[in-house]
Amino acid sequence: MKQILQNFLDESADAFSSYKKLAEKAMKQVSDEEFFRAIDHESNSIATIAKHIGGNLRSRWTNFLTSDGEKPDRNRDSEFIAEDDTRESLMSFWENGWNALFETLQTLTIEDLGKAVYIRGEDLTVVKAIVRALAHTASHVGQITFLAKHFRASEWQTLSVPKNKSAEFNAYLDKKEEKGNYLEAAREFAEKDLKVEKSGRRE
Repeated sequence: MKQILQNFLDESADAFSSYKKLAEKAMKQVSDEEFFRAIDHESNSIATIAKHIGGNLRSRWTNFLTSDGEKPDRNRDSEFIAEDDTRESLMSFWENGWNALFETLQTLTIEDLGKAVYIRGEDLTVVKAIVRALAHTASHVGQITFLAKHFRASEWQTLSVPKNKSAEFNAYLDKKEEKGNYLEAAREFAEKDLKVEKSGRRE
């Protein structure tokens, strides 16, 4: 049981890391104009989604075991406004939130997993808080990736298994000694495939 609990902690940290890399690789592909562009009045831009993730993670994971996850100094509504922000300031805010998360995850032990933490006064176990944070973060990373792909259109450099390449990806995994994280393996395959494709164009 102890090993299972440790695996949960390790794999949760690994999953968060993969989602962070996915979002950053997607954001790297867009221009500053696209970074701040919303596709309609009700939608968030990549900028505001990144700002929201940063604010959420900082609030939830600072003093995680000892204070409510909704910090008094958090202004959630302001996370969806980026008019006075720069891309650099938002990426710094993003990084601060992730640092709070990873620093806390590194200190958690399997004995902590059954402890109660609070978010807006609601008590939940550490396990539930981690699962909830993973789901929340993953949903917004998906939004960032969708928007980046939408803006880049035909210039988009895929971050997962390319279209019509599932068989090749499966063969790639079969040959790979260390399977590792699926998202990481898919990105690695996509990058190799892109290099091969570019090489073929030059020829």
